[in-house]
Amino acid sequence: MGSVGDNARVIAGRYRLDVRLGRGGMGVVWQATDQFLGRRVAVKELALDDTLSESDAVQQVERTLREARAAAQLRHPHIIVVHDVVVQSDHPYIVMELIEGGSLAGRIARSGPMPARTVARMGIDLLGALRVAHAAGVLHRDIKPANVLMEEATGRVVLTDFGIAQVSGATTLTEIGSFVGSPEYTAPERMSGERTGPESDLWSLGALLVAALTGESPFRRETISGVLHAVVFDEIRPPPAAAPLLPVILGLLERDPERRLGVADAERLLRTYVETGRMPSTPAGRAGGQPSALPGARTGGRTGGRPSARPGGRPSARPGGRPGGRPGDYTPTYRDLPSHPPAYPAGPSRRRRRAMLLAAALVAAVAGAAVSAALLLGREDGNGGTPSPPASQSQSAPTRTVTPSPSATPTVTVTRSSDTPKPSTPEAPEGYRVTKDPRGFTLAVPDGFTREVEGPRVFYKSRGGTFRIGIKESAPQPGGPLAVQRRSDAEGPENNPGYRDGEVTETSHNGRPAALWQFSWDGFTEAEGDRHTYDLCWQEGGRMYDVWVSAPVGRAKEGRRYFDTAVDSFVRR
Repeated sequence: MGSVGDNARVIAGRYRLDVRLGRGGMGVVWQATDQFLGRRVAVKELALDDTLSESDAVQQVERTLREARAAAQLRHPHIIVVHDVVVQSDHPYIVMELIEGGSLAGRIARSGPMPARTVARMGIDLLGALRVAHAAGVLHRDIKPANVLMEEATGRVVLTDFGIAQVSGATTLTEIGSFVGSPEYTAPERMSGERTGPESDLWSLGALLVAALTGESPFRRETISGVLHAVVFDEIRPPPAAAPLLPVILGLLERDPERRLGVADAERLLRTYVETGRMPSTPAGRAGGQPSALPGARTGGRTGGRPSARPGGRPSARPGGRPGGRPGDYTPTYRDLPSHPPAYPAGPSRRRRRAMLLAAALVAAVAGAAVSAALLLGREDGNGGTPSPPASQSQSAPTRTVTPSPSATPTVTVTRSSDTPKPSTPEAPEGYRVTKDPRGFTLAVPDGFTREVEGPRVFYKSRGGTFRIGIKESAPQPGGPLAVQRRSDAEGPENNPGYRDGEVTETSHNGRPAALWQFSWDGFTEAEGDRHTYDLCWQEGGRMYDVWVSAPVGRAKEGRRYFDTAVDSFVRR
């Protein structure tokens, strides 16, 4: 196909194809003339797969036309207007309004990142478009910068290309072909091949907002396998340029679709930012804007007035505090920090996570790449997966950060000064015994727990290993406890199968800098099931100590009690 004058093809005796505007995975888009009405239009000529059998090719055309006709019923100022759908020589064509201006992808490529208020307004417009489409039972399934047009004269943004849209109750185009869509903007549940809903479009919108603010998708990688791994597993860390809209972005990029931020809440947050220049730090609600049915379930942000945290465990900016701290700033002890045992079941089901793994591996294999086998292997939970550097390495001074108490008025807890030694032998609560471990420490462990040693780690385990108390001593590491826990969090998917809901919080223990790490994971076997881990790391006497407890998700509160007792009673000798 050429440009102007390419034999002036006319389809359906009416639409003259004048200039080819672009080509995509689903076909060619032309600037055309509607000779009957005397107006310019855009015509999308859908590509057909020559490898399909005759019957499958007919089904492809039928599905395409059915989906295009459904999109034509949508009426919204920010959805492309579909004028006509025609078939000529077994080729389907979609006739649409012509938007004078380029795509968002072209705008980003030419001019780079966009101002936050402009992006927020665009997000509001696109959310309105999605609300109408979803109410009509139409899922777009390919929201990305290339499919958002920007009208030059008015600045209007228009969602286009419903070519791979899914209509409620209809078989989708992709069921007889390969994966269709843009991996950098595709929700993880779509990667797994599961039945998807409106939440998947909202994930794509979250990635699009990041691209508009920063210049590229947060999941851009050099290889297709890298993209798939980033979408399904990697910690989501939008660049600093995304900070103005971070709460809504993180709410939309929640991997569990049931906890993803809904249209109503996302729109509310963006409108607040447009009107005030500020955004609430804690988005509330789930997909569709409804509150979660599970008390304490995360919904793209935390409830109860506690500052939200990024998926993967990077704490967000804390109200009232600032990095670095000041003399007299109060850093609460780890006991002041709330426990977050997950609402059961926590996160995506084991079956769905394994489906994601399989889907990622299959698509990567098609692209000639392999997903690392480390994703399927893990070591014992806790910081055992983080090697200790030689003791000769210098230690960076830890950064102290003010962390508010979960209550409305912070409660200052008096703790032991670093100059006040703990008793050499702790008292054992009822049902516990004091153990003087050969490794040079003492702590109280529950009756019936037995000792096991795995390299530098010592475990005290209940019968059958249902509960595991872990202790590790090592040389100081660069950055102190907070950096150690953050590195461990980043390596969580490698060391703990099904790693999710990781959160690292700076705190203190016995007047010394410490960091608390909490996360959930699958467990190493089907029999032991989903687990939750509490892990505290601190530095004392020129050594670094790490104490953690792993418990079944359904008994996480009991595990927290074991954890508190182990940490409180721990004494180095």
